[in-house]
Amino acid sequence: MQNIKKIAVVGSGLVGSLLAIYLRKAGHQVHVYDRSPDIRKIQFSGRSINLAMSNRGWKALDAVEIGDVIREIAIPMDKRAIHLVDKLNFQNYGQEGESIYSISRGILNRKMIDLAEAAGAEFFFEQKIWDVSLDDATLHSGETERGAWEDKKYDLVFGADGAFSRIRHRMQRQSMFDYSQEFLPIGYKELNIPANADGTHKLDKNSFHIWPRGEYMLIALPNLDGSFTCTLFMPFEGENSFQSLNDIPSVEAFFEKNLPDTIDVIPKLTEDFFNNPTSTLVTMKCFPWTYKDKVALIGDASHAIVPFYGQGMNAGFEDITVLYEMMEKYGDDWKTVFSEYEKSRKPNADAIAELSYRNFLEMSSKTADENFLLQKKIEKLFSDKYPEKWIPLYSRVTFSDRPYAEALAIGDYQNEIMEKVLKMDNINQIWDSVEVENKILELLK
Repeated sequence: MQNIKKIAVVGSGLVGSLLAIYLRKAGHQVHVYDRSPDIRKIQFSGRSINLAMSNRGWKALDAVEIGDVIREIAIPMDKRAIHLVDKLNFQNYGQEGESIYSISRGILNRKMIDLAEAAGAEFFFEQKIWDVSLDDATLHSGETERGAWEDKKYDLVFGADGAFSRIRHRMQRQSMFDYSQEFLPIGYKELNIPANADGTHKLDKNSFHIWPRGEYMLIALPNLDGSFTCTLFMPFEGENSFQSLNDIPSVEAFFEKNLPDTIDVIPKLTEDFFNNPTSTLVTMKCFPWTYKDKVALIGDASHAIVPFYGQGMNAGFEDITVLYEMMEKYGDDWKTVFSEYEKSRKPNADAIAELSYRNFLEMSSKTADENFLLQKKIEKLFSDKYPEKWIPLYSRVTFSDRPYAEALAIGDYQNEIMEKVLKMDNINQIWDSVEVENKILELLK
């Protein structure tokens, strides 16, 4: 039996609230702190990017028996709907029956806090944690950063407080702590496609909708109420950029020219465009993620990534799966638990950061490219016939729980093979032939 610890989790987001459920499952006393008000009591506003739950996320939820409750608020998406300027293409995600699931961040977060409270975790909202004493796991909270602070002493502290974590901020100030952050020159803004009058969806509800336009793109994910949450990703500066869309006529003209099939479905286009904030995208890496047997970072606090693989939440939830495996394996030896957890997760966090960055290029440009679509068709055909020889990269990341680092390495190897296959004579005509199949088998040897 483990010694019961008094544990603080800083951050009541998705990772913080799921972590609280796991720590309660292990029998610990858990306090969760958040500087914001309780989101169950306030209106959630425009900056969310809907989430795409996939296998890694479901695995973490199912292990504490809350997966089915969450499935009730999720919509399966089994394909991409690719809106080109003149046509609509569909591209299936995985094998028959495999889907990613669209979930509203606000709805999911509220539900997760309810579930964590039901499991016995205590939440403290509007509590600003400014600092932590690493050696004795003491949190320092107060109204302002310069005012009087109150000390809160714990056995362990987890920083689940996001990309701009205060807990990590303290860890960064020790020697031998590596840290980097890189902002994309691309921002995002939320828009909305409302439901039809009868509550149905205006677009196919079981698709991840994407308008690929090279430097910029629009995506749309379905909500339970018949609406879609749309996100416009575009450069901050330059020709087609947030800077260039600075008044109502320029926004209207831009959408009419470049995204004509969205005009009818986004009725409050200019209102949303100018009311909703333009947000930044950052990749943050650091190491180590833990301090002795006292403090650990988890989720975005240790590895914030850009959202283009839909893996941010899934990766954070997988952190918890791995942490819990280490807790079961090493019991009360928290120093070993922490060190094995960060050793296991760091290479995988770096791999999904790289994959997410690359996937922006795939989504914004390649999904509109005939060669890329042909490559996907050949891979799908081959992997359907030889599932033991070829799992496409997307499926490795999304529909399996094998390490991200392995997916990245095998994906690169498969891509080298496909580059050779696409150079075959008349590949457009012979793509589904035995000749192509044999070529792949030969290259795999």
